[in-house]
Amino acid sequence: MMTVAVADFFLDPSFKGFPAAAAPGPASAIAQRGWNVLADDLPLPLAVLRRSALRHNLAWMQDFARRKGILLAPHGKSTMSPELFALQLQAGAWGLTLATAFQVGIGVSAGARRIIIANQVVCDADLDALDALLARQADLRLWFLVDSLAQLALIEDWAARRASARVFDVLLEMGIPGQRTGCRSLEQALQLARALAASPVVRLAGIECYEGGVARCDSEHDVREVTGLVRRVVEAARACDAEGLWSADADVILLTAGGSAVFDLVVPLLQTQGLSRPVRGVLRSGCYITHDHGNYRRFLALVQQREGLQEALRPALTVWSMVQSVPEPGLALLTCGRRDISYDLEMPIPVRLARRSALAAEAVPGHWSVSALNDQHAYLCFNREAPSAQQPRVGDRVELGVSHPCTTFDKWRWMPVVEDDGRVTGAIHTCF
Repeated sequence: MMTVAVADFFLDPSFKGFPAAAAPGPASAIAQRGWNVLADDLPLPLAVLRRSALRHNLAWMQDFARRKGILLAPHGKSTMSPELFALQLQAGAWGLTLATAFQVGIGVSAGARRIIIANQVVCDADLDALDALLARQADLRLWFLVDSLAQLALIEDWAARRASARVFDVLLEMGIPGQRTGCRSLEQALQLARALAASPVVRLAGIECYEGGVARCDSEHDVREVTGLVRRVVEAARACDAEGLWSADADVILLTAGGSAVFDLVVPLLQTQGLSRPVRGVLRSGCYITHDHGNYRRFLALVQQREGLQEALRPALTVWSMVQSVPEPGLALLTCGRRDISYDLEMPIPVRLARRSALAAEAVPGHWSVSALNDQHAYLCFNREAPSAQQPRVGDRVELGVSHPCTTFDKWRWMPVVEDDGRVTGAIHTCF
């Protein structure tokens, strides 16, 4: 386990969710303010992270990787938070995964020294940025994806125009027809691998794939499709190995996969044996740190069934909002909208209710649901015939769960970290 120090950041009323009447100050001192989300000390809506769930999730996923004999490089694009990156590294993550050259800079500043860019790099400015980062940080190891001869030609052209001696470590990406990037066939992959092996500007260090695009939350379908992908990637790895196409400088072969939905199904790939060099299997799940109340919760239930797991990840990210109007029977409007919470996969999910002035929360009635969002409003529907005790009132606080946490993180420059009783004891910031 490593110790990672992250620079403090300063909070002031320019941050959405920070009290306008409060004095600015360092995030590290936020616990001293004595704030509690349920005491209305902070304005709503407000995205929060529950500390107990974060701790549980960090340990749960690290334990999963340890038991499978694989390494974890969490995808940082999910949160883009240096503080959460540091927690993941301190919990034992081998490195981080990121998607862009800009994000790599944030990961390096958070202490990561092994970074996989799970994306193609094609832009001169991005190659310049990676070259500069590698020059400044002597202990940084960096890999990015290549999936075409055209991309390789761009990298070689950049090196020639810059008169650069830089040699980039790359991973060949295997893809799926109809899905996103990656070689579609073994023949295409081998043609590219031969060109990578012969190029003076790259080192072929391994093979990458992403399985999440085929997942449907149907075990029979998901097992069949992901297993097919795993077999194609292993076939490509064995073919590259047979031809001796790996870089001479690579003492291990990286095989890496993983989203946050069916991560268990790629473990056989990451455990591949019988190649000419040791295999380092790297899982890149990202959303596990906060989990969610919708999409990933459903997928994880199937992972639990397939793996025989008793414990699961816990939702750590929610958005507190307030009932601002009950304009007609069966409908309430909340102070939370598209500017504040995920809506790309499904509507927010009401999970808890704190009545006006109450310092405790309870589960919402089962008939509550959010039917739509505007920019600043959520439409909370409820049974108009329900007893008054089960109906929302103006001034009540409603905690909303999310489905797909990534697109809630990018709506907030900071989030308080709270205890189970609502006390604010920490803070993180994001760098989107």
